[in-house]
Amino acid sequence: MLQPKIVDIEAFDDYTLRLIYANGEEKFFDVRPYICGEWFGRLRDTSYFKTVRVLPDGSGIEWADGQDIAPHELYEAG
Repeated sequence: MLQPKIVDIEAFDDYTLRLIYANGEEKFFDVRPYICGEWFGRLRDTSYFKTVRVLPDGSGIEWADGQDIAPHELYEAG
């Protein structure tokens, strides 16, 4: 399934993300199950977690060090 582009994102202290899509949909995604191991463990730092950004083309999201979550996962599980 081709999901709409992400136009905005907001990160909350409880490790959830609010995603706004180009079609007007708003979805919430719980990142807590992903926060394990060395790579994704960095997301435990809420200051770092809140640095998440939308990719310039709206196709996904990422954090400063390159952690990301598959766009279809964000859309389907949100």
